Amino acid sequence: MEYQNLISEVKENILYITINREKALNALNKDTLSELADVIAFAGKSIEVRGVIITGAGEKAFIAGADIKEFSDYSGKQGEELASLGHDKVFNAIENSPKPFIAAINGFALGGGLELAMACHMRIASDNAKLGLPEVTLGLIPGYGGTQRLTQLVGKGKAIEMITMASMINAIEAEKIGLVNYVVPQTDLISRAEEILNTIKLRAPLAVAAAIKAVIASINEVDGYTTEIEEFGKCFETEDFKEGVAAFVEKRKSVFVGR
Repeated sequence: MEYQNLISEVKENILYITINREKALNALNKDTLSELADVIAFAGKSIEVRGVIITGAGEKAFIAGADIKEFSDYSGKQGEELASLGHDKVFNAIENSPKPFIAAINGFALGGGLELAMACHMRIASDNAKLGLPEVTLGLIPGYGGTQRLTQLVGKGKAIEMITMASMINAIEAEKIGLVNYVVPQTDLISRAEEILNTIKLRAPLAVAAAIKAVIASINEVDGYTTEIEEFGKCFETEDFKEGVAAFVEKRKSVFVGR
């Protein structure tokens, strides 16, 4: 698929996705969401991809929200369908991907942009980042998982405060409350994300995928312990487990193959 709103490139087993609508502050419109759905599906299936970095074009915005004009005249039913499709194809697809996704937040991450960042497994913010969910100023609420994921990350009280006040917070505050993992100078944003993924790339790919699945199950399933037990057992059947044990015994570095 040829993308009109994204730049997508794989380098050294890392998939770089850049939302490329700088003049619109990288706002999410229907076409961009459709392209994101396609590239996220590719990431999950590609053996070459070991991790993903999502960012926005330019220095002003990661993603400054959804394109409001596109759904300003929607009915309630259409609104539900919009949210449901986005959850399935993009936001939940990121969270449930076996590949680690890192959001590299440069500038504004508002509304759907912050929701996309929260769907990623980790978040790194530049020191000029501003984050918030302003939907109630439009008579809406977050519809792409924002009410759920923000609560999971920062707790009920802080989530209700941020959503109902519709106020932005800076990167330092976001790190303080656990909304982002790290804050770095903007010039170091991508390199810090690469540093994390390059470390993960040294680990067993199937074990990384199993770990992500088990952690997400702790939030989204009734009994995450069962998922952990099942995934733990599956790891014993992999070539990578045998290699990891052999390397430990032989006091050498493991060479994992993802099988």
